[in-house]
Amino acid sequence: MSTEGRKNIPDAVAKTISIIFHPVFMPLYALLILFTAPTFLGFLPFTVKRILFFIVTVDNVLIPLMLLPFFRYRNLISSYKIEEKSERIIPLLTASILYSTTAFIVFRFQVPFIIKSFFLATSVMAVVVTFINFWWKISIHAVAAGALTAVVIVLSYKMYTPLTWYLVCAILIGGLVLSSRLRLKSHNPAQVWLGYLTGICGIGLFISLF
Repeated sequence: MSTEGRKNIPDAVAKTISIIFHPVFMPLYALLILFTAPTFLGFLPFTVKRILFFIVTVDNVLIPLMLLPFFRYRNLISSYKIEEKSERIIPLLTASILYSTTAFIVFRFQVPFIIKSFFLATSVMAVVVTFINFWWKISIHAVAAGALTAVVIVLSYKMYTPLTWYLVCAILIGGLVLSSRLRLKSHNPAQVWLGYLTGICGIGLFISLF
């Protein structure tokens, strides 16, 4: 293998990590944690879990992904990476509306309030990140990774259940995501670290208080 090829391997790994743990997929990972952790949430009827996964998949994964070609066609974004701060405004506003819609739908279901508060927290966080983006390019990947870590911490605290391995995995994911964004030069250290802390504090405090 050539020297150039070996240098490209870390970049390829960083890109793969950025895709696997893209913010658009994080709500699904959070639901997976909520439903597989050893708490009473794991005993919710399978039908309820399936419906929630379906709502999130359609509203917060498929629709945002399907809108990207339209944004690209209308020249609202120059690439699917959406790295320019000014180009992230419309996608973020769209995500805020979709997260708020998801929260509204979930609040109509008879599910434990911690699940409702999680979706409400994600919608509020989407709005907060949108406003921050008007002035500063915060790392949305890092915000999502921090939010995932916060879900584990709050779930463990509220359910009085040690979720050690879940927390270890969440922290490792956070480290991989932050390192990948820095490796790809998509963000500087301040943008990723403040993004991660914003995700932890925002989601963590919101769910803890409600």
